[in-house]
Amino acid sequence: MKNVFSVFKQAFSYRYRAMMIIVFHVLNAIFELFTLVLFIPFLGIIFKPEKLENLHPVEPTWDFNSLPTYISKYYNYYQETYIVEHGPMGALVFICILVLIAFFLKNICRYIVIYHQSYMRMAVVRDIRKSLFSKAIHLPLSFFTEEKKGDLMSRMVADVGEIEISVVDTLQVLFREPIKILITLTFLFAVSVELTLFSLILLPLSASILAIIKKSLKRTSVQGQDKLGEVMSIIEEAFGGVRIIKAFNAYDQVEEKFNKDNDEHKRLLTKVFRKRELASPLNEVLGSLVLISIAYFGGNLILKGESSLTGEDFLGFIIVFSQLMRPIQGIATSVANLAKGSAAIERINKILLADEKIRDPENPKEVSEVKESIRFNNVSFGYADIPVLQNINFEIKRGQTIALVGESGSGKTTLADLVPRFYDVNDGSITIDGVDIRENKVKELREIIGIVSQEAILFNDSVKNNISFGMPNATDEQIMEAAKIANAHDFIMSLEEGYNTNIGERGNKLSGGQKQRLSIARAVLKNPPILILDEATSALDTESEKVVQDALNKLMENRTSIVIAHRLSTIKHADTIYVINKGEIVESGDHDTLISKRGYYYNLCNIQSLL
Repeated sequence: MKNVFSVFKQAFSYRYRAMMIIVFHVLNAIFELFTLVLFIPFLGIIFKPEKLENLHPVEPTWDFNSLPTYISKYYNYYQETYIVEHGPMGALVFICILVLIAFFLKNICRYIVIYHQSYMRMAVVRDIRKSLFSKAIHLPLSFFTEEKKGDLMSRMVADVGEIEISVVDTLQVLFREPIKILITLTFLFAVSVELTLFSLILLPLSASILAIIKKSLKRTSVQGQDKLGEVMSIIEEAFGGVRIIKAFNAYDQVEEKFNKDNDEHKRLLTKVFRKRELASPLNEVLGSLVLISIAYFGGNLILKGESSLTGEDFLGFIIVFSQLMRPIQGIATSVANLAKGSAAIERINKILLADEKIRDPENPKEVSEVKESIRFNNVSFGYADIPVLQNINFEIKRGQTIALVGESGSGKTTLADLVPRFYDVNDGSITIDGVDIRENKVKELREIIGIVSQEAILFNDSVKNNISFGMPNATDEQIMEAAKIANAHDFIMSLEEGYNTNIGERGNKLSGGQKQRLSIARAVLKNPPILILDEATSALDTESEKVVQDALNKLMENRTSIVIAHRLSTIKHADTIYVINKGEIVESGDHDTLISKRGYYYNLCNIQSLL
């Protein structure tokens, strides 16, 4: 319940809305009660016409200690006076008008509640989704490698939607039903303390049964939402790999996997709905049992003459008590919904409460450029218990270009990812001008680093906005100049709308070389003193590679650069080449020096026919 109360707390942060909802819920409940009880004194006259002959209204004396009783007596006095003056038919017309006014005011109050409640409802959902998205994009890369993207999407869409449906709906019950119950019970106690206490005896039985259903429902809901995350992951993988599915005719295999998880999700969700809907009819049956018990108990007392209640008072009590069951039933249904919503909150909190790991220091040191060098000092790193890098030591002087080469999985990309602190080292340190990068603000550190990766990460937006990504204040002239340096201007101008052309999801309207040149233009516009090129040309054909490599050479001028390459022809002119094998540096030197050693690098060049 702690998780659920966090949502309620968020709702109550909108104090004006909450206050308006509470006030008009109270008025709504009062007017609803009026619509039920205004007829009760008149019923006594209809059932006993002889009362008309001996009707002598007596104005009650003021009694603050028993305000409900005083109000009831005063209303009876006023009605009897009206009957004496205008006759029974006149009184009936007057009462009907009063009830109509009460209904009108009740529904006016109800609409005002809905007006404010709709704002609060969507504001709370918006705030949760905002917090969730903000937290997710700030989490370290390790979180995304351990979690399935489809499951993360499920939490941000399906689980947040579940909170809107169940938890936020419960806010309505939180505001409305307890107020109705309180006002109704006040009236019932005013009519008969004995009958009201008797009616409340059986209610704990209903609560205990519903608690059992709630516990079971929450357990099944968690299983169902976890399974939905798996279904979303399969969908995300299938859509992303649809080319391979077609190429290998793997339709049946993929569909079988999807159908299996989809059927399991259906089974779990069916159980959830059945358990949730069980709460309402069960509560209604228990409520009817209480109502019948009251009718028997109270009727028995009146028939034996052991109660001071009149027939019309008892009838009014039964009518009002029957209305008490509706808010209780609403609470019972909401408790069931709340169990389902609580499961969604738990899944969301796995993201909201996840450790960000990469944090700013309390007293950060400024960093805006590389004045002398970047150093790796006995750096070791691993994912969980799996070592990836061991005892890495080297220095990159300002303006130098170093290259990292080695087999796939040797740790090259991981080593480069340590510089912008996508991960933090396990042992050792990385320093810029002698200052450990963990002593810098993460934002400031990443502002001086530009990255061009093997896969061009572009967004479903215009060419202009993709180049200026992260630099929204860049001018059109600056964007165009960056594109020219990246050899991208000519092909951009040939597009239908030039720089305003939308390039589609992940830039799929462009070729591989065009996408990579946009990534380079983005890095050029940022103008960072440190540059990381992670196999930026490995996925390109020969002609595209030549154009992109020319753009990269322009980009690397006067920058401190780290280049990761499989195609060794692209790093011949690096100042120093570091050969990494199984997480360790096994050779280092320039191209000619390493060739003369006839070692690991020599063999790699030989395989690529560069000798």
